[in-house]
Amino acid sequence: MAGVEAPCALIVMGVSGSGKSTIAEALGQRLGWRFEDGDSFHPASNVEKMKAGHPLTDEDRWPWLNAIADEIARVCGRGEHVIIACSALKHAYRDVLLRGRDDVRFVFLKGSKELIAERLAHRKGHFMPPELLTSQFNTLEPPEAGEHAITVSIDESVEAIVDGVVRQLRLGGARR
Repeated sequence: MAGVEAPCALIVMGVSGSGKSTIAEALGQRLGWRFEDGDSFHPASNVEKMKAGHPLTDEDRWPWLNAIADEIARVCGRGEHVIIACSALKHAYRDVLLRGRDDVRFVFLKGSKELIAERLAHRKGHFMPPELLTSQFNTLEPPEAGEHAITVSIDESVEAIVDGVVRQLRLGGARR
């Protein structure tokens, strides 16, 4: 890693359908880090609300974000590594996830609404209906420079996106 200390956690963020779980899982395989899907931390009431086509409110999200932050603290406290797929759409949400830590990095998956809508139209078996994509884009506050995030375009293959993330983070495991 050429003198660069690896973060203890990566949070792969973006709107629904941007490829968070796919990229986070592929990153985990490349780096040998554990992968967690942030959706698994949602209380059942949130899942039911989204299945019914209703966007979550901030009040719905706080317990979910705190559960993910608790997992990050647990993993980092044990000296382990984790990659979590989590929308983390707002600055305030990312602040909750970080809890002031400087050993966690965000990977923002950026793509056009049209491309993501097309992907969502072909996705099967997910609780998030495509109709909520507009609310996701309306909520999205892209990371700013001070948030220590990297931004990658979702217009490439999974392998190319993972290569770009690994390269930007200066972690071992990038393919040449």
